[in-house]
Amino acid sequence: MTGALPLRCLSVIIPCYNEQETVQELVARVLASEWVAEVVVVDDGSTDKTLSLVSSIDDPRLRVLAQATNQGKGAALRRGFAEARADHVVVQDADLEYDPAEYGELLAPLLAGEADVVYGSRFLGGRPHRVLYFWHAVGNRALTTLSNAFTGINLTDMETCYKMVRREVVETLVLEEDRFGFEPEITAKLARGGWRIFEVGISYHGRTYAEGKKIGWKDGVRACYCIVRYSSLAARIPRFRPR
Repeated sequence: MTGALPLRCLSVIIPCYNEQETVQELVARVLASEWVAEVVVVDDGSTDKTLSLVSSIDDPRLRVLAQATNQGKGAALRRGFAEARADHVVVQDADLEYDPAEYGELLAPLLAGEADVVYGSRFLGGRPHRVLYFWHAVGNRALTTLSNAFTGINLTDMETCYKMVRREVVETLVLEEDRFGFEPEITAKLARGGWRIFEVGISYHGRTYAEGKKIGWKDGVRACYCIVRYSSLAARIPRFRPR
């Protein structure tokens, strides 16, 4: 990236729940990025030291919001999106699975005026990936394929955390899902909106359940429901019609 491009143009929204082992290091990595204008951490009712640890970080770009009770990733992101002020917005999980050093590559199609939305794909390119759960990889690809069938677009990684969008795009979306159903919901609504979606290959340092991974098989079932519910097909059925 050249110095002529607009730095500090990114709002980073970090939903977190019981991430005391990683949240300080993750926020430090985010704040180290030259692209970051602000960081909005939404603590989703953590019962460990997450809230106090992140609140102790002294940086004028950091805002910490606290949910009174645990409501889910989607609910935390809705609150964070409403607070975003920069030109572009990205979702960043509070663990260390995704690398903030890659924000520049994700921003490139947006800053070039080619894209409205950029997904960071774990399945594109030759970036390093920690080898973990076989059935998780199968499930991710199956959900992406099902989502593509209902949206008519050809993503390789619908379930990725890294979704970067222009702020005015976020402002058009009415998001309803409280938990991990956020991923297929926002994908369906972006596709239905006709926004220009790009993918960029990213690295991935996945963690185990022992290390704090939270998504489970029930979230996969909900994702299937959301893929159908928020599709153009369901929009023709009054009882499923999304807002």
